[in-house]
This record gives sequence, structure tokens and C-alpha cells, in this order.
Amino acid sequence: MANERLRGAILVSELKLEEIAERLGVSPRTVERWVEAREGRRPHRRFQYALANLLQRDLSDLWSDERTSSATAEAGRAELVKLYPHRAVVPKELWTSLYAKATHSFDLVVYAGFWLSEDPQFHRLVREKANAGVPIRLMLGDPDCTGVAQRGEDEGIGIAMAGKIRNALANYGPLFGLPRVEFRLHSTTLYNSLYRADDDLLVNGHVYGVGAFMAPVMHLARVPGGELFSTYAASIEKIWESSRAISSPQLESEAA
Repeated sequence: MANERLRGAILVSELKLEEIAERLGVSPRTVERWVEAREGRRPHRRFQYALANLLQRDLSDLWSDERTSSATAEAGRAELVKLYPHRAVVPKELWTSLYAKATHSFDLVVYAGFWLSEDPQFHRLVREKANAGVPIRLMLGDPDCTGVAQRGEDEGIGIAMAGKIRNALANYGPLFGLPRVEFRLHSTTLYNSLYRADDDLLVNGHVYGVGAFMAPVMHLARVPGGELFSTYAASIEKIWESSRAISSPQLESEAA
């Protein structure tokens, strides 16, 4: 059954399918399929938002089962537990207290996260949670990738960024080989450092020219209908899938 809501909104906008397709970067036939809605076909999420914005309509105006923008925004506000102006003022116990509650998700996505690699309590938590059967996924930047080199330049520390990663890996040496503890190196351009424990997530933003310890941190909690948490959680999965596993902090020997 065709999406008459979408068809009507397009007619009112007086935009042609070709114009819509060009602005959204898709083919006219793709827009036709969205209108025809065969077998419930609809745009991917980002195209839904782009199309709604282009037509100056709310998502719920175009798809009856969608929530209104105000409802989504309200859920987003509920997801934000607290905003800290920079990482240095986040209570130290918050990081470990969140990870201490983890039962199914224990994820770390950083370039170096050196400060945490020096925390004996964090090491202890990794061991305890691994013994309890919780999968531990620790993702650090590949010290030889361009993303790390650029971040080093952005922070004004140059090659020291790669050195921090190697030092962090050395600190984590005793954790390598533990059951359910996996280390991977990623080559992505990180816009945030991410610390996930089940339905809690700490997002440490990366700001050009500023070290991560001085950048803002958002504490998010999963809320039904919210999209903030799921957006960052999806990012973690993409980084995990694109990263490479390592079995030792001695990267040179592995490469050989």
C-alpha cells in the first residue's frame, strides 16, 4: 500500500521526485519506492530525517507509526543523566562504579585512555567481570595509523600520542590472554572516547586543540524511545567490526 502521507506532502511541497532525489543524493526510483511503500519499504533512518526536513514535516506526519520530533527530543533529554564540562571534573569513582555494574556489555573505545590503564581498580574490575562471564572489549587506536597521528597533531603532542597508546598497551599486559578479554586496534577517526557498561555510557568528546581530559563528558543512560544512547552504541559496534584483534602488547612481534 502506497504511503499517501508521503505522497501528499510531496505534492504540497511542489517538489519533483527528481529534485528530492538530487538533494538527498539518491535516485528518483528510490524516492518512488519510498512513496510506493511496497512490503513496508521506507527510507533508512538518516534519509527519513533528511526527507522530513526537506518537506518541512515531522516524521509522524510522513509515517504514522513514528513518534513526533518533540517526543524524540524529550526522550533524548531523559537519556542525558549529567553533562560535565570536562573529564577532569568527572568523579573518579563514576567510571569504575558503572563498570562494576556491567553484566553483558563492558566496552572501551579510545585512542590511548592512558589514565585508565594506570588505574589498579580498573584492572581488578576487568578481571572480576571476565571471571563472571562478562565479555570485555577494549579498543585502542593503532599507533601507526593516520588517525592517531592526526589526533596527536590536533592535541599538540605529535608522536607522543602513539607513545601513549603503546604505554597503555604495556600497562594492560597482564590482562592479555584472560578468558573473555579481547583487545583490538582501530584506525578510525574518533570524535569521542566511549565507555559503555550495559545501559550506561560515558561519552568524552574530542575537541580540536584540546586534550580529552579537558573536553566535555556526557553520561547517557538507555531510555525507551531515546536515540542518543543507541547512536553511540551503534558506533561502538562499527568500530569493533572494523578493528583488528591483537593477542599481545608487543605489536612489532605480531607484525613480524
